[in-house]
Amino acid sequence: MSRRAGLVGRIGRIVGVVGTLAATALAVGLTRDASHVDPAAAPASVTPTPASVLLNGTDDAFIQLLLPMNEGALALLDDLDARPSAADPALRAVLGDIRAAHRAESVELRRLLAAGNRPEQNIHAGHQMPGMVTDAALAELRAAPEAEVRSRAVGLLRAHLAQTVVLCRGEQTAGGSPEVKILAGRIQEVRAAELNALARQPGATGTPPAN
Repeated sequence: MSRRAGLVGRIGRIVGVVGTLAATALAVGLTRDASHVDPAAAPASVTPTPASVLLNGTDDAFIQLLLPMNEGALALLDDLDARPSAADPALRAVLGDIRAAHRAESVELRRLLAAGNRPEQNIHAGHQMPGMVTDAALAELRAAPEAEVRSRAVGLLRAHLAQTVVLCRGEQTAGGSPEVKILAGRIQEVRAAELNALARQPGATGTPPAN
């Protein structure tokens, strides 16, 4: 009887050890499963951080000039949008497309500037740069007779778009960053299309520069 009791005791201890090991293995497995995230279920990054880029002087100057030029053009579009002169649906559609393109470009330009570890600086503030819609130009437009607003505004906008084409060509020739040069090529194509769209508007004069 004592031998049988001893055997039962040993079996009981073995079962207990096996049970403990099984429980431990299950706990470890659950921990591993909890720490593993299915890539398909993981939330995507909202705004991926761009890879670092190497900017030369031309790249930096191009971005630092185009950003305030875009801001001036957007201010012009906002002013014109509030005037009866822009009530024509076809013109409003063109201006809306230009606004959307400028905003998207500015986002890309700022990302490239950040990726190149360069601070944004408006080094041309107060300068009369070709194609720049200045505060003075906006003040003159606001004071102009309503009958002249549309032609003046479109003239300012066309000058801005045409000068951007020139800048984009210069960047593609002398720029160092492939990323900036590619963006400049895309912007140049968009500007050419915008100039053509403005040229088709009633009362438009002049010939937009070739792409």
